[in-house]
Amino acid sequence: MISRSTIDQVYEAARVEEVIGDFISLKKSGSNFKGLSPFSQERTPSFMVSPVKQIWKDFSSGKGGNVVAFLMEHEHFTYPESIEFLAKKYNIEIEKTEQSTAEKKKTNQRESLFMVNKFAQEQFSKDLWEFSEGIAIGLSYFRERGFSDHTIRFFGLGYSAQQRDHFFKILIKAGYLEKNIIDTGLVIKNDRGVVDRFRGRVIFPIRSMAGRIQGFGGRILSSNLKTAKYLNSPESDIYHKSQVLYGIYEAKKAIVREDICFLVEGYTDVIQMYQKGIENIVSSSGTALSSEQIQLIRRLTSNVVVLFDGDAAGLRAAIRGIDLILEQGMNVRICSFPEGEDPDSFAKSHSLDEIKTYLLDEAKDFIQFKTDLLLKEAANDPVKKATTIREIVQSISKIPDAIKQEIYIRECSSKMEVSEVILFNTLAQEKNKKSVPIRKIDSNMDKQVLSNQKSDIKSKSVNPIILLEKQIISILLQYGNDEASFDELLVSSDKEGNLIEESKTVHSKVHEKIFLDLQQDEVEMIQPEFQSLYSQLIEKFQIEGKVQLEKIIHQEDPNLGKILTDILLADEEHQLHNWEKKNIFVKDRKSVVGQLVTETILTFRRYLVDEKIKNLMNVAKQLNLKNKDPDFLEEVMQYQGLKKLLSRKLNRVI
Repeated sequence: MISRSTIDQVYEAARVEEVIGDFISLKKSGSNFKGLSPFSQERTPSFMVSPVKQIWKDFSSGKGGNVVAFLMEHEHFTYPESIEFLAKKYNIEIEKTEQSTAEKKKTNQRESLFMVNKFAQEQFSKDLWEFSEGIAIGLSYFRERGFSDHTIRFFGLGYSAQQRDHFFKILIKAGYLEKNIIDTGLVIKNDRGVVDRFRGRVIFPIRSMAGRIQGFGGRILSSNLKTAKYLNSPESDIYHKSQVLYGIYEAKKAIVREDICFLVEGYTDVIQMYQKGIENIVSSSGTALSSEQIQLIRRLTSNVVVLFDGDAAGLRAAIRGIDLILEQGMNVRICSFPEGEDPDSFAKSHSLDEIKTYLLDEAKDFIQFKTDLLLKEAANDPVKKATTIREIVQSISKIPDAIKQEIYIRECSSKMEVSEVILFNTLAQEKNKKSVPIRKIDSNMDKQVLSNQKSDIKSKSVNPIILLEKQIISILLQYGNDEASFDELLVSSDKEGNLIEESKTVHSKVHEKIFLDLQQDEVEMIQPEFQSLYSQLIEKFQIEGKVQLEKIIHQEDPNLGKILTDILLADEEHQLHNWEKKNIFVKDRKSVVGQLVTETILTFRRYLVDEKIKNLMNVAKQLNLKNKDPDFLEEVMQYQGLKKLLSRKLNRVI
């Protein structure tokens, strides 16, 4: 178990904008940063990071919290793993206390697989550098490919021995469970026993964006025609080949810095290019490009250059991947290498300046690339040319931005020598194919649906008391230590017993006003999370005189962290929409904080009194006390009088 002092050090050192910036592309927006949500597919930013408050909020999914909450949501880390990840990032030594048996059992299956993979990567690397077979076969191969020792270590490359169960025996001896070893796909168990999946292969570890080992790729070095040249880990709880990109962990910072990502096919393409100095490069690991892989890139940049071999198969593959990238609203260019060359061989035989110049000069816009390629294939055949034009328009129809569509249609018209009218009509036909047909709905069924919707809305309506409790926490967090003026309505009676109302302005700290008003009714909030936060905040104000947001936000309970984030960033959401540019200005609540506090507390107390009266009446009904018990009637009348008083006070708030 990680010690409290280590956790405190981590929170003090970690910067939420730095950590999140390693995973998604953030742009400055006033005092905050904004970016595209990593939890939903969107084209306009709804994700906000506050460096001042050290929290983040995703307005599209409702998620939010501190830096640890982000790692738990985004990388599916446990709380201790999040702390360990941050400690490693900020070079903080982890101090641990003894784990209890219950805590050890808490380690779930998924985490067990990550542990096996981490050990596997270290063992494969050890066998490459220290095992005679690994040195003679694996290390020699990597060096022949032109990889330096530094590069080999940097990418964690390794070797798996040829012996049938060499690696399996090492894992068992190290204390790992057979079931977990099999579930990672590192070994295969069948009727003939257990076999190492990657035996006799050089190993390429595949990491997540956070650097965790999700799986492996293995390349065989023998010329056995019956065995696949490349082999990947099978699908598992932690490895889904359509959701990973080789090199994303190593490339993410460079992608954000350069605001562009180069996409290749193979492991060695990435390594060779990276070694030459092109660090913002990732690979689809030899699989067909998927929308999930594109979304990983889109978190970091909207600009992609797809690098492909000069052969026909490679170029055709480039075309298939283009449409998926376009659908995500990204800017895509294509760069093909001379025939017989691939990114690996080209990087090996050229200097960094030559590579950069080539990529800059030869990267073509997708319309230009696709037009040149398909027209070359169509030659002078009018039927093939018509098919080619339709294929290009189909690609243009994938683009979500209407302005970009029009620009590309005009460019296509010029290149293809086809009128814009024809192309726009074809584009409209493609769009219509995607449209969902409108069904006629039976009027009786329509009424039933509306009725169901109304009842559903009613059932989902939020308890106003909970909303008011949230408002009270919000006021304490943002204005708790501020001085404000409050209009107090003092009620007394004259000699004849007539009520006299007198208005008086008092000056007080906001937290004192709230505390004293709620104390009058001995109020306890009905939402446990709000009660917990209220107690924490009042205690901080009373003992320390202030609340430090950077400390209060570090809640180990993720629910409390999310509530705090919702509150603290609620007023920041308008920044995402640039309302000021539309001459819409949000009023600063601080200028009317006295009125805000008074309205909130009075409304809250009135609702609570209402609830008290309802509860009393229900009890009376069950016990048949109504009109029989004078004490009961007096209590009800007292609460009714309090409700009227609160209403009068509330009506006087301007």
